[in-house]
Order: sequence, then structure tokens, then C-alpha cells
Amino acid sequence: MYDVAVIGAGVVGSLTARALTRYQLSVAVLERAEDVAMGTSKANSAIVHAGFDAPEGSNKALFNVRGNAMMEETAHELGVPFQRNGSMVLAFGPEDEEKIQELYERGQKNGVPGLCILTGDQARETEPALSPDVTAALLAPTGGIVCPYELTIAACGNAMDNGAALLTGFEVTGAERTAEGWRLSARDGRTLDARFVVNAAGLYADQVAALMGDESLHIHPRRGEYLLLDRKEGRTVSHTLFQTPSVMGKGVLVTPTVDGNLLLGPTSVDLADKEDLSSTAEGLAQVAKLASRSVPSVALRSVITSFAGLRACEDGHDFVLRAENHALHLAGIESPGLSAAPALAEEAVRLLGEMGCPLTPNPDFQPVRPHSPVFRRMDNAARAALIQQDPRYGRVVCRCETVTEGEIVAAIHQNPPARDVDGIKRRTRSGMGRCQGGFCGPQVVEILARELGIPMEQVTKMGGGSRMLAGPLGETEEEKA
Repeated sequence: MYDVAVIGAGVVGSLTARALTRYQLSVAVLERAEDVAMGTSKANSAIVHAGFDAPEGSNKALFNVRGNAMMEETAHELGVPFQRNGSMVLAFGPEDEEKIQELYERGQKNGVPGLCILTGDQARETEPALSPDVTAALLAPTGGIVCPYELTIAACGNAMDNGAALLTGFEVTGAERTAEGWRLSARDGRTLDARFVVNAAGLYADQVAALMGDESLHIHPRRGEYLLLDRKEGRTVSHTLFQTPSVMGKGVLVTPTVDGNLLLGPTSVDLADKEDLSSTAEGLAQVAKLASRSVPSVALRSVITSFAGLRACEDGHDFVLRAENHALHLAGIESPGLSAAPALAEEAVRLLGEMGCPLTPNPDFQPVRPHSPVFRRMDNAARAALIQQDPRYGRVVCRCETVTEGEIVAAIHQNPPARDVDGIKRRTRSGMGRCQGGFCGPQVVEILARELGIPMEQVTKMGGGSRMLAGPLGETEEEKA
């Protein structure tokens, strides 16, 4: 019997689990996939929004501004890169200028600090690559960027280091109210008892809520497609550049990433299929066209990959926080969910306390997550000392991102452990460079097989049946002879 079961190991679920381990509670995190950060948290804009977009008084506005203020300390404790690079919303004429004036006034009401409106010339003084057609811009200096999956992995790892259990492949298909709380059943037959349940299941939060007797939620996926450019383009702009938002979202952006790339996107298309991560020629062409409107010089020849992510859109267009019957539903956590995540985790703990969950502080809680050395960020002296200590850090596996064997081995053995090629990719960036794993992929497979003690043909890309190799090669004709 656990005190709390958190369903979903995305950024909200993982930060909530971490927040719960600040107290003397037994915590389990249940994830339907084979790794954490496998839903919205692995594919989004990676933006920490300032908080001027959401309507005044909404949950989105409240938790966005609060979460933005918490993000720097949260990222620092977890050893995750975070940059408060600021954001701009661009106007291309009088109609857009009216919209950014509305955003400015809304931001003031939401409590966003430091907002100001620039002329087009003032904006170009800061961002020389901006289009000459930009007539004005809303500047929000508190906007930032962070890696969403790295934040999620670190948060879940810190929760595990503080005693939380992670159960992957646990797809909740049944929920039964018991005298002490809830019994959750998985598709594979496993069960788990918990006194309280936090439903942070992302796109499937409505289905989990229905299993627990609440059929009022309805979530549909909204797909966003992105283009990622090589790191040589990462300094094209320094701020996150938005166009004026619409009812479908905040529009196509141009932004640097914390890892030095340039990111363009997303599109915004409502779907019915909660697993449809396909990208389309039409969607990617739209991203390229709209991004070029903001920054005409954007180097589309430097695109190294494209991808799509899904947002969990609830019919009420706001975050849902509903506590009842020893269950807390955190649903509809679309943008600005990443920005709001630290504050949502804090609020989840408070609401559980109101339901009767005992919140006795844990004197052994360690907020700082020890993290392995990142070779590419070290100077030569530090690298030499590290290699002397562990020669595996002297063997570069991924040349594009300068990732060493030592880092890959550490990712396999640190909470939450990497168990497949994509898990290594998200933890170390091996395979995220210009060649997209063309050179380092085979070595990563070899290291995974060796460290996990399994044949290479059992190593997968992303769990399940996604095996990297079909099997060992047969004998050649010469060998048979």
C-alpha cells in the first residue's frame, strides 16, 4: 500500500512525485510507456512562458506566472540548464499592434513583471535578424527556455533518489475504490494499492478520470510540427520570437534552445488519434514559411530533423485541478503546462493535504540531484582530470554532440535508468546532432547490450518491439566453405 500513486511520468507527474517526497510518504509513479517523458514532455516548444497570454483569473495565468518564478531554482536544484532569454511577440501592422497592446494589459493584470512595448526599430536593435516588416514587439524579459525532457528525467530521478518507486509499462486500465483508497489495475495484470491518487496522465487524463468515476473531462490531441536547425544557427536570435496568438495557440515561434540549436514551430492541428505523431510536408512547409516571416534569414538548409508533439486540450480550455474521493485530477495541461509545472506540483501537494494526506516533512529529503559530468561543457583541464579518473570519458561516442562512453554508461545506471537508444538520446544528446545517430548509433547499441547484460538484438529504440537489430548475421558463403 502506497500513500500516493502518481499516474503519468511527464513533467507535471514527475515534479509532483518529487514534491511529495519532501514529506514522509511512500510514493509510486505509474507510467504506461517504458520510460519517462514519453508524451507531451518529450516534444514541445521548450518555452518557459512569461504569463501574459492566458486570460486573467484562469488557472493557466495563475500557475504560469507562479511556475515561471519557480523555474530557475527548480532547474538549478535538478542540474538542468535554464536560460531566462526573454521573449518577444511581433506585430506586423496596426491590427497586430492592437493585439500586443491587449497582451501587455493582460500581462499586467496577471502580474507579469517587466513587460514593455518596443517599436520595430527598437526590436531590431536587440534582434538584428528580425524582419523589416516588424512594426512593434511586446518584450517579456522573464520568458525563458529549458529542455522539457531533461527537466522531467531529472525530476523523476530526484524523486526516485528520495525514495519514490517508478513502475514503467504500467498502463492503468482499472480503478476500484477501496476502504483505504484505490486499487489500480494495469493492462498486464499488475495491481497497486494507494491511499491517494494523482491523475497526471496527460492526453489520457480523461480516460483515467472516467475509470475513477469522473466522466466530465474530455481531452483531444492538438498536434504541433517542428523543425530543428543545426547548432551553427543557434545564435540567429537570442530571444524567443512569437507571432500574435490565435484561438489555436501561440503561433509559430523562432527560438534558440538551451543546447544551442534553433527551433521553429509549431503548427496547430486538432486530431482524434492520441498517438498520431506523424509530421506532414504541408505542416512543415507552413512552419518554414511563417518562421521566415519573423526572421527572413533563417537558414532552412540547416534543418537536421523534424518532429511532432501532441498537446492535451480539454474542452474548457484551462487547466483542470479537481480533488475528490482521495483522487486529484490534473487534466488539460497543455501550453503553458511546462512553465506552470513547478507550481502545479506545489498545488497538488496542497490539495492532497486538504483531502487528508498527512504532510509530515521528510528530514532526509535532498532537493539537489547529483548529476554526471557533461563532457562537452567542461574545459580541457577538467576533461583531462575526468579521463584520468575514468578512461571511459576519453572515448567520444557521439562526435556531433561530443558525448562520451562514460556519460552513456552513467545514464544507464542513474535514476531513472536508460534502457533503450532513445533513452540514451534524451539523457546525453547522443544521436541529436547533425548526423542524427548515423555514426554513434551502433556504439550506443553495443554499450546498452553490455551494460544491461542482454544480446544486441534485444536492444530497442524506444521499448516494445522497436528492436534495432533483426538478429545476428548468418555465415557468409566464404565462412561456410
